[in-house]
Amino acid sequence: MRIKEVKQGALTALKNRWGFAVLLTFVTYLIAAGIPGLIDFLVNGFPSGSETEYSQSTLANIVSLLLVPLFFSYYWVLLRLVRGENVCVKSVFDSFSSAGLYFRTLGLYLLTIIYTVLWSILLIIPGIIKSLAYSQAYYVFRDNPDYSVNQSITESRRLMNGYKWTYFLLLLSFIGWGILSMITLGIGLLWLVPYVTTSLGVFYEKLKANETEVAE
Repeated sequence: MRIKEVKQGALTALKNRWGFAVLLTFVTYLIAAGIPGLIDFLVNGFPSGSETEYSQSTLANIVSLLLVPLFFSYYWVLLRLVRGENVCVKSVFDSFSSAGLYFRTLGLYLLTIIYTVLWSILLIIPGIIKSLAYSQAYYVFRDNPDYSVNQSITESRRLMNGYKWTYFLLLLSFIGWGILSMITLGIGLLWLVPYVTTSLGVFYEKLKANETEVAE
């Protein structure tokens, strides 16, 4: 798998859909950052540095955690874009469509974090390797709704066998664009984030395609 081909596949998927991708990104991050920020402001007001403020900020952090499934949907929407499916901005709320789906996506997130942290306790490098191994769990979960959280993680590990380094290099290839986005005071992230996320969707599709070729 070549990184250049993955990124080109993302650009092809985003062709004539950049406006949608930017709007999707804006809405997602506005909600993810805006709601916790609003709650923190309503409860705490302007920062005062008091101990009470700390506990109230913790409440905002809890709300942020509860909104994590929103990012699952964001990834899924751009994966569907890669597949040429019709998508709309409201699809970013798909993970909230049922209580079962919501809590399973939240559980998947928490379990991957727990596993990664446990490996990181041993050494930093094993933690990084495991986080790369678990990176496809969100996509596996989306494509296999009958899978348990652990099954999704296990399948991700299997798919990433032999591809973790390529995935790591793919992520590193966006560092330059990230620096440029910071120069634009973060505005460039509205384009960079969907570009990166769509590239990750293309990577997942190529993983599955490679697996099919090997099986044949």
